[in-house]
Amino acid sequence: MDIPVGIAITAPLPERAEDVLTPRALELIGKLHRALDARRHECLAAREQVVADIAAGGTLDFLPETADVRADDSWRVAEPAPGLIDRRVEITGPTDRKMTINALNSGAKVWLADHEDANTPRWESVIGGQLNLLDAVNRTIDFTAENGKSYTLAPDADLATIVVRPRGWHMDEKHIEVDGEPTSGGLVDFALYVSTAGLAQIAKGLGPYFYLPKMEHHLEARLWNEAFAIASEHLGFPVGTIRATCLIETIPAAFQMEEILYELREHSAGLNAGRWDYLFSIVKTFRSRGAEFLLPDRNSITMTAPFMRAYTELLVRTCHKRGAHAIGGMAAFIPSKDAGVNAAAFEKVTADKTREAGDGFDGSWVAHPGMVITCREVFDAVLGDRPNQLDNLREDVHVEAAQLLDIASAGGEVTEAGLRSNVDVALQYLRAWLGGLGAVAIHNLMEDAATAEISRSQIWQWLRGGIVLSDTGRIVTKDLVQRCVEEVVQTLPGEPSDYDEAKELFLEVAVSDDYADFLTTPAYARMD
Repeated sequence: MDIPVGIAITAPLPERAEDVLTPRALELIGKLHRALDARRHECLAAREQVVADIAAGGTLDFLPETADVRADDSWRVAEPAPGLIDRRVEITGPTDRKMTINALNSGAKVWLADHEDANTPRWESVIGGQLNLLDAVNRTIDFTAENGKSYTLAPDADLATIVVRPRGWHMDEKHIEVDGEPTSGGLVDFALYVSTAGLAQIAKGLGPYFYLPKMEHHLEARLWNEAFAIASEHLGFPVGTIRATCLIETIPAAFQMEEILYELREHSAGLNAGRWDYLFSIVKTFRSRGAEFLLPDRNSITMTAPFMRAYTELLVRTCHKRGAHAIGGMAAFIPSKDAGVNAAAFEKVTADKTREAGDGFDGSWVAHPGMVITCREVFDAVLGDRPNQLDNLREDVHVEAAQLLDIASAGGEVTEAGLRSNVDVALQYLRAWLGGLGAVAIHNLMEDAATAEISRSQIWQWLRGGIVLSDTGRIVTKDLVQRCVEEVVQTLPGEPSDYDEAKELFLEVAVSDDYADFLTTPAYARMD
């Protein structure tokens, strides 16, 4: 295998790794690292400064230094690219072989092929997911389950458009080094894809496309835009061929939506409204501010809470003002064998998607093929034969900073039932994550890393606030959390000992005095 000078692969090569770890891809990783990694770390340091400024009494607001970008009505993002014109239903999921086939065959318009929250950064998964995507684009993918059931792709015309979500800026890739330094996990995911399956997509006139996660500042979007330009030159295709949708899943980014679109405008495909990551970001950003930013039980916070309405309506208004798609949040429900459970869940999902379509969103997410039809029918009723509703400008929307920061508008209470639910879901998810699974079915919901993040962050927040639980009158203390962990683990599937490592990690990020910005960072350190 030909490895360029200055690049080292520090792990054994999985089977067929050379199909994606090509010299061209490795050269691109080297170029991206040398050009951008110092600034990546500057951006990460700037995030910490925001937290420090808020701890010193500051707050978030729309940036005065970019007011001219927001005031200039003349600029728009690029026209929607082939395969991204109609996005009324998108399915998300990891890039394992079975999911790849099922997602592409699901009837959704787009598949978010997830190398981030629904994946673990195990070396085998990093490379295996890229190989599955390459095989999918080349139509050489198939899968046979243990029960003998075979899975193959439908005709090209019926397949979802692939949009890849790389890891966020905070994650390193420790198995590939450039000049003795660990690389950016996101840039590795991007470079491997764009240099292999992405080139095959270009040949088909359909991509390459990306979803960009967890950004907190428009300068982080600028960094991605420069990565796209470097890749375009390195691989020899026109600037603007790549398109990217940005997830607005942090509260600092909610104040910079227009600036993020502006930085990526020749590559922009729109914005997406997350949920759990957004709530997680509120705790992380305002963790020093106590009761003012206290979140109640996570399941009691709906998208109709005033501060969440302000965020989602601003997103639609911002996108359509600039000609960009606005994509709604996740329906995580997994159809059950229980007809009653299904009926209640489908009613809830239908109401949620009806709200989004009525608010002007151009499409929305589901986590399971069984939910595609429900989401599509809702958007069909609003869109009809139109591919999107970019013409719905939502000029009635006027959102002030105070509305985005009005966390108390969520209402709700903190209960021991909510505490136990957070422990339950986090432990089950972390056990699976450490075992190599990033998307896990728990209580009829498809959960990913964002669920574990908000679950442990809420407990950390409640513990620091000395919150009294409304249903039992107990105060949230370390002892109570630790007892709750020991009691809950007795009720979980498998043996209690199966959760030993998950318990250790959970307590590390939920009750320690110092707040860990991302639980996946110490979790990744536990992986080979």
